[in-house]
Amino acid sequence: MQIAVIGAGGVGGYYGGLLARAGHRVTLLARGEHLTAIRQRGLEIRLPDEQFVAEVSAVESASEIAGTELAIVAVKSYSLEEVAPTIRLLSEGDAIVLPLLNGVDTVQRLVAFSVAEAQILGGLTTISVVKIAPGIIERRSSFAKMTVGELGGKISQRVERIVAAFTDAGVDAQASADITLDLWRKFAFIATVAAACGLSRGPIGAVREAQFGNLLMERSVREIAAVGRARGVAFSEQDIEQTLTTIAGLAPEIKPSFLLDLERGGPTELDIFSGAVARMGREFKIATPLHDTATAAISATLTRT
Repeated sequence: MQIAVIGAGGVGGYYGGLLARAGHRVTLLARGEHLTAIRQRGLEIRLPDEQFVAEVSAVESASEIAGTELAIVAVKSYSLEEVAPTIRLLSEGDAIVLPLLNGVDTVQRLVAFSVAEAQILGGLTTISVVKIAPGIIERRSSFAKMTVGELGGKISQRVERIVAAFTDAGVDAQASADITLDLWRKFAFIATVAAACGLSRGPIGAVREAQFGNLLMERSVREIAAVGRARGVAFSEQDIEQTLTTIAGLAPEIKPSFLLDLERGGPTELDIFSGAVARMGREFKIATPLHDTATAAISATLTRT
């Protein structure tokens, strides 16, 4: 399969490298020192138990990518508008678009950027992976899970083909018959951890140990579940409990990437986490006081910096 990766950082670089090692023709859209390093030395992938150098192509312009069958989009949500023209160009060439972004409104945003909805799949990944230096990607989690599905809910041949490609590359990949629910399950987890750690400016363990810290996170998950249900998502009580159990099992020193972005003083995904919950709550007349507070308090600190 001919694959383009839009966003060759941690997630995009990692999956692009594995797919290239499995024999697929992979082209990474990269820039700066990362682009130069990949062209000179290849893309080094470091796993917990091995490392290898993937033979990939690296370009800095969409005009250099032709014949793409699958476009993996792995940028941060705040960079989606910047790469949207590239995604649109590839989709017009009949590429399947697989976004691996946080949030639950990526498809709607892509469609607003004139990407044909019929070309877009739903996708999510659970992994801890970072670009530690130009041309070097390191996976820090023991797991790397991928879920892919049609927006309409069926498991199609193209989904099965993509899942097979990831599986053959050594990824724990699965096809989903309800990718929308899967995206909301991940969203409830990641938006809750982002809000809690963002408000406290501390790791998840400190939040859990704080007075009312666990109550804060339960309220966060329940607000998200209520908004999801208003949008027709079958978010169950079991989903809520499972999300809270997953948060309770996180290592206490973990800081979500949202908090790391805050600490660096760079752009954050606040708008697609608590900000999105607050907006959707107003749209459906669902009270979201915790996410309203997180949006206001965190955005106020961003304004000062």
